[in-house]
Amino acid sequence: MSLPLAPLGLSIPSPSSAWQYLDLTAIYNDIFHQNATFDVRIHMYAICILAGIVAAVLFTNARLNRRGAERWVIIDLAIWCVPFGIVGGRIFHVVTHTDDYFGPGKNWVTIFYVWEGGLAIFGALIFGAIGAWLGCRQTGIRFWVFVDALVPGLMLAQAFGRLGNYFNVELYGTPTTLPWGLQVPSSNAAYPVGLPAGTLFHPTFAYEILWNLFGLFVILLINKNVKLEWGKTFALYLVWYGSGRMWFESIRTDYSDVFFGLRTNVWAAMGAVVLGIIIFLVQSRRHTGLVPSAYAPGRGPNEAGFQPVITGEVDHPEVDSSGDLAGDDDDADEVAPATALHR
Repeated sequence: MSLPLAPLGLSIPSPSSAWQYLDLTAIYNDIFHQNATFDVRIHMYAICILAGIVAAVLFTNARLNRRGAERWVIIDLAIWCVPFGIVGGRIFHVVTHTDDYFGPGKNWVTIFYVWEGGLAIFGALIFGAIGAWLGCRQTGIRFWVFVDALVPGLMLAQAFGRLGNYFNVELYGTPTTLPWGLQVPSSNAAYPVGLPAGTLFHPTFAYEILWNLFGLFVILLINKNVKLEWGKTFALYLVWYGSGRMWFESIRTDYSDVFFGLRTNVWAAMGAVVLGIIIFLVQSRRHTGLVPSAYAPGRGPNEAGFQPVITGEVDHPEVDSSGDLAGDDDDADEVAPATALHR
């Protein structure tokens, strides 16, 4: 029984190959009236990833500054987090998509072709957390302060990353008759065998973009009214993203290793939800007060003879709408009682 085709009026068209990269050679020839033959292209996927990184850095910098952290300390942290996150995201993707890189007719060298897509957020989170811990050790920023401050920027970066998947025409879902289905050329390498041309597919990239942006709004709204510190903002992110990802992942059609009937990333999403709940419960029991400083004891720049840059208004000295602790001493003094609600 064939799937009825949905009307194309509101459907989402896939970008043409010309929109999948910036042809710098063509731009150079047009501007300088040359006929250069070198081939230099920047994939839109890479541009989206870079845009997400920049957005996350700027967003997190502002939040850390409002916590009392030194201006642009985020750069010292990003130097650790970004490379670790990219490497981890790639490793996780390759490990869970082994048939794409190994076996007859496959070229294992494409493992390094990151610009073609294939960065797994769960691998990026795992390795990025290691990089964050190392960066916090170097800068003196508390680890939980940093990851809590990072959450909104991280969700924004993920939205940019999913936009990159759109330009690569990848990671779409099962066929759908919904009017906003994604048009995918039947010539696409991942087009399901046996389906007629013109079949529409769930735009899972768009679902995840909207889920992340809505989650960003919800988490900022919660932090505006309730103090979620000592890693509890990050815990909320894990529960939010993991919950949505379980569904998005379950309707995707791209290849993935399967364990006990579930795709690898469904298991990873479930793990994120469980980990988020554990972090929230443990930190709620261990820490009932506010984080006293963005820095671990004895590591603040003011203790070295100069004051941290603080921008914006906050309800409590050295505290912003993110909630975090980190650094090395997880049990360092907290700011008095559990005034969880903003005035």
